[in-house]
Amino acid sequence: MTAHNRRRFIKQAGAGMGLAAAASFVPTRFAIGQKAKIKLGLMLPYSGTYAALGHNITDAMKMRINEGGGKLGGREIEYVQLDDESAPPKGKDNASRLLVRDKCDILVGTVHSGVALAMAQVAKEENKFLVIPNAGAVDLTRKNCSAKLFRTSFSNWQPAFPCGDVALKDGHKTAVIMTWKYPAGFESAQGFKDSFTKGGGKIIKEILPDFPSVEFQAGLTEIAALKPDCVYVFFAGAGALKFMKDYDAAGLKARIQLYGPGFLTDGVYKQAGSAAEGIKTTLHYADDIDTPINKKFRAAFKDQTKRDADVYAVQGYDTGTFLLQGLAAVQGDVGADKALIKAWEGIKIDSPRGTFTLSKSHEPIQDIYLRQVYSGDEKLLGIAHKALADPGTGCTMA
Repeated sequence: MTAHNRRRFIKQAGAGMGLAAAASFVPTRFAIGQKAKIKLGLMLPYSGTYAALGHNITDAMKMRINEGGGKLGGREIEYVQLDDESAPPKGKDNASRLLVRDKCDILVGTVHSGVALAMAQVAKEENKFLVIPNAGAVDLTRKNCSAKLFRTSFSNWQPAFPCGDVALKDGHKTAVIMTWKYPAGFESAQGFKDSFTKGGGKIIKEILPDFPSVEFQAGLTEIAALKPDCVYVFFAGAGALKFMKDYDAAGLKARIQLYGPGFLTDGVYKQAGSAAEGIKTTLHYADDIDTPINKKFRAAFKDQTKRDADVYAVQGYDTGTFLLQGLAAVQGDVGADKALIKAWEGIKIDSPRGTFTLSKSHEPIQDIYLRQVYSGDEKLLGIAHKALADPGTGCTMA
């Protein structure tokens, strides 16, 4: 469906919707005053395998904005939430619904990389800002980078790249990679391969179950037969929990060291229990970073949600800081494109993960930590890579 046809479809959907939208449209430029609310379109997963991630991002972002006074640049906020169902085929129409029908000023989302790529295309067509609080598709800040696209999380390559060096330092020379067959999985695998093979390691095989299948037994049987020194996997949410339990039940955890980016364990290692013990991961956050801001954040999130904070909550929280600082710089004028872009490009965020800035391709430059689950908790072992930036290959900022 073309951008023109998509807009026409959405405007005509429902009896009289097009006329109602036309009659009620009011420009939200700052020049007309600060009375109009800023409309934030939150397109995130609120059901399915990534539901917990979407809720933590949303709740932490709102918590941070409320800490900052509950307004953006002096203007009140209207949140328009939409469950993207982690379904790439619905991505463009859902994004259009928020930007065209609901006339959101800024689009925030999502978790699934395939959905985020669709969102980015629509945001560019509609000339709107897109802020990505999770999805790590590398093309978003490489060949598809855009002046109005910013990411407050990571590229899929970033947390994975240092993990290859960790495995080598642990003495491993061969590895099997297992990941869902979708963009995030491929890109995470590539990050691990880039460092592991450069250091002399060999990838024996890549096992690729369909997303979001949690039937892992065939792959686990193959791993047992191949007998690699280690295994690197990319799974998250409910799928990660199921994989860890299955890996342990197959008797592999005791024999073959398991590695992954921190999404493997974050938010689910407590539920995994003994199945998570000993797993090493690399990520841009660790629960026990010993700083006042991290301790305060974790306590506040727990108090407000009754849930433990994780990396997804941190990314939501930092998205709130990102929005607060940028819109304060332009006094809430979401139409001041050049000034807002300049403010966000020069941003410095004091985060629970540690202070970070943005690269020229609008990607966080951040520390990547080494963590390991030990005695039921995830322990910070050290920094696997200091101030790592995604290469931004192919980015020519438009």
